[in-house]
Amino acid sequence: MTTPKVGFIYAHPDDETFGCACLIRELADQGGEPVLLCATRGDAGKTGRLGEMTREELAVLREQELRAAGDIMGLTVIQHLGYPDGKLKDVPREELVEHIVHFIHTHQLAVVVTFPEDGISGHLDHVAIHHATNEAIFSGRCPSVQKLYYNAPFTMRGTADGVTLQISVEPHWPMKAEALRAHQSQIFSIERVFGNLEQIPENELTRGEPFVLAWERGTHWPKKHEATIYDDLI
Repeated sequence: MTTPKVGFIYAHPDDETFGCACLIRELADQGGEPVLLCATRGDAGKTGRLGEMTREELAVLREQELRAAGDIMGLTVIQHLGYPDGKLKDVPREELVEHIVHFIHTHQLAVVVTFPEDGISGHLDHVAIHHATNEAIFSGRCPSVQKLYYNAPFTMRGTADGVTLQISVEPHWPMKAEALRAHQSQIFSIERVFGNLEQIPENELTRGEPFVLAWERGTHWPKKHEATIYDDLI
């Protein structure tokens, strides 16, 4: 039996590592083939301790960093759309939706994971990819998709009724820390969120990877708790 495919749709290199590294690794270890669509190359980001570089140099570096992190996590495919970092809100929505629909069709995704409406951090690129992914799936043009998950917003984490699926970070922490280190250009942001990568974070918000099921085969916000992302797939 073929393992259902799970796709991750995000705005920047490292978005998936911050929020989904443990989930991605679990899927790969279970024989899945997790795939990623990345809308920008992160060319407007900072460069950490690596010194000054042009936007194009940073874009090339961040693609390399993402490939290294992807290998650690177990991503089988990474597709870049190459839109300018920080400008996704200026991309015609229908154009972005078309790319997402094509990605979903190409890989016949059964499950999609992306940002919630607030983009977790409020970043406008995150918000844009959220809305475009929703539009692609809710349009009826992606019949392979059975479930759509969001990274659980901070307001939902720790609540008994909000989070559908929680992936423990602790057993995967050495892997996740290694994947985070691959994004050396973003090390200051990484250290701000996770602290010392040599030890599992003490922060409750970074101890688990929580997800909420936003849509399942036509039903919005089904109230359920799941053991795996594959639960109840047909």
